[in-house]
Amino acid sequence: MNERSFLKDYFAEYEKLAFSEDNYENLIAFKELALAVKHENKKMMFAGNGASAAISAHGAVDFTKQGGVRGITFNEADLITCFANDYGYDMWMAKAVEFYADQGDVVVLTSVSGTSPSVVEAAKLAKAKGLKVVTFTGKTPENALRQLGDINFWVDSSAYNIVEGIHMMWLTTVVDLVIGKAEYSV
Repeated sequence: MNERSFLKDYFAEYEKLAFSEDNYENLIAFKELALAVKHENKKMMFAGNGASAAISAHGAVDFTKQGGVRGITFNEADLITCFANDYGYDMWMAKAVEFYADQGDVVVLTSVSGTSPSVVEAAKLAKAKGLKVVTFTGKTPENALRQLGDINFWVDSSAYNIVEGIHMMWLTTVVDLVIGKAEYSV
């Protein structure tokens, strides 16, 4: 394997997928939605499975600490196992949204495939409650989660690490848009 050639091609894929001006409209729309949440003293609820749960947790912390937009996530093992045991794994995330959501909150859901039942059910419940839904997905453009979102971030790739890396990049870019600068002291 020629590592330099691999890395050149690999990072070219990131550049093509993540940095297109086609993404600017969604990034700005998410920033405006986050500012509305902040000004209305509401919150954003972030959720996903596996690495998407970690991305969700990172987003919740950064929006709260850096952006001043309250963010929560449902990554506590006791909450996940309790709700999965009582309501089924496919419904645990939806039940978390049901118990924690207030009118005017926003639900931010991340799933590379966009087909994970627990995430899709959470989006359905959020929409039924009249909440705005922001989605981060990849793989196929017609995935179920993307169809339920109000603002949709989609990466045209099936490579999990590339999709997840771009999701993280876009999420933290919106935090910096809320702040209004990329360099700031913590």
